[in-house]
Amino acid sequence: MRFFIDTADIAEIKALATSGLVDGVTTNPTLVAKSGRNFLEVVKEICGIIPGPVSAEVIATEAKAMIEEGLKLRKIAANVTVKLPLTWDGLIACKALTDQGIMVNVTLCFSAAQAILAAKAGATFISPFVGRLDDIGQDGMKLIEEICQIYKQYEAFKTEVLVASIRNPIHITAAAKMGAHVATIPPSVLKQLVSHPLTDKGLAQFLADWEKTGQKIL
Repeated sequence: MRFFIDTADIAEIKALATSGLVDGVTTNPTLVAKSGRNFLEVVKEICGIIPGPVSAEVIATEAKAMIEEGLKLRKIAANVTVKLPLTWDGLIACKALTDQGIMVNVTLCFSAAQAILAAKAGATFISPFVGRLDDIGQDGMKLIEEICQIYKQYEAFKTEVLVASIRNPIHITAAAKMGAHVATIPPSVLKQLVSHPLTDKGLAQFLADWEKTGQKIL
């Protein structure tokens, strides 16, 4: 499973990039707005830090304008992935852009039926929002299971499942067991993955025992 980080915070991206655990970045208008910076400048800077896919979302809602915005975003860097909403116009724009060899992330997916349409339109990634489904009393991870199962049935479907709206480490491990290709993770949740009380307890014991020997490595 590949890890994308879901942020437009340049400082966070630079810090996490050094770990070697980050394969890409997803942004959206809300995240960029929080940065207070120019959208195109932020995307360009992120693309210079992370060599993997960097999702940048269009603002237009009509297919022709979506395509034009997508083409402009793609000029920023070769690793830009144009992010489109899962609407009828978004699917039309997806087909037009992917036909030109441009990576497309179809976002705001909330049903397996929508995911089928995105795959048929040639999307590079489909982004089901598990946390938002959980928020309204539905099972977000059930959707991931359904999409992974459907995609595996058809060799012609090359779209990768990019699990979005992740709220906790359980979402990530469950998605990995289901065979999801990518998880886009808030930096705070990514850091939670390393934590376990028994790890902390074991390390404290090892250090205490080492201290008793009076030895040093350096």
